Amino acid sequence: MKKNKNYYAVLMAGGIGSRFWPVSTSAYPKQFHDMLGAGVTLLQKTFSRLNRFIPTENILILTNERYNELVLSQLPMISSDQVILEPAMRNTAPCILYAALRIKKMNPEGLMIVAPSDHWIEDEKAFELNVKSCFDKCAEEEVICTLGIKPAFPNTGFGYIEYDQITPQETGSGLFAVKQFREKPDYETAKSFLKQGNFLWNAGIFIWSVRTILGAFKEFQSEQFELFNSGFDMLNTPGEKAFIDKNYPKADNISIDYAILEKARSIFVLPATFDWNDLGTWGSLYHKLEKDKDGNAIVNGDVLTEDAEGNMIRLPKNKIAVIDGLKDYIVVDKEEVLMICPKSKEQTIKSILAEVKKRFGDQYT
Repeated sequence: MKKNKNYYAVLMAGGIGSRFWPVSTSAYPKQFHDMLGAGVTLLQKTFSRLNRFIPTENILILTNERYNELVLSQLPMISSDQVILEPAMRNTAPCILYAALRIKKMNPEGLMIVAPSDHWIEDEKAFELNVKSCFDKCAEEEVICTLGIKPAFPNTGFGYIEYDQITPQETGSGLFAVKQFREKPDYETAKSFLKQGNFLWNAGIFIWSVRTILGAFKEFQSEQFELFNSGFDMLNTPGEKAFIDKNYPKADNISIDYAILEKARSIFVLPATFDWNDLGTWGSLYHKLEKDKDGNAIVNGDVLTEDAEGNMIRLPKNKIAVIDGLKDYIVVDKEEVLMICPKSKEQTIKSILAEVKKRFGDQYT
């Protein structure tokens, strides 16, 4: 099936994923791991999902300079030019602006999806149809689209999208006007969101035309726009790296949410029809995996359990473990690091990581 040459994707692959320590480290983050024991890494799975309907050469990977070789080794079908390297950590707005300008240089009629590289989506056909619906909307109008996830429970770890239930788009596309983006709520607020019925989880998946997003940057982030646009003639040429190395560190450290989404006027959300898991924590991975008869989720290795229930267990391949008397624990064995932590305390893993770094050095983090 022929793929639309105006479709582009930008995969965000620069995060560290510290809540998945000790498997995910700053040198080898979670998007480059096979977290589910499925035979492919999260990055590879995300690339494959988008490559169903987006040409291979139109998929760009946004990442940190230190992960360049990891990306190219895991995605041998792409060229080095498709890896957009950030010379400094500057949040999501500058790198999205940079990518949009590069795409404009290639194709001013380009339509872009910006998506995390570490989410898990099984119904890839439904995902494709949802994204294409948004692409169609963005090709016709100067709007920003996003995919929202129907909340399964009052989650306090996600931002929410509040939308206008009364005025669904008359096009029949299923898109609703966004009223506002809401920060991560406390539990009672999250419960009220679900009760109201017009709130979706913000999955961080955005769709727009190159023309629309660059127009928004020009209007709402004029200094940042001028900084990057001043080197437009150098983009996709040998002179690009020198320009970016010099100017990227001057960019504001600001997220796309604060820079554009909270200011833009025409934003629409499509309630996703696919299953979705952000794989943000060991607990979310546990909920995604199949369990044994005692509710233990096991990735790799062979486990003999006795009086052990509800555990998230990840081992090196071909390793045998005996687990007796543990209930609702995270057990992660990774070469030189073993972590055994109650699932109820998984939110402390970041602070555990900081303490390990302080006491034992950077090589384990």
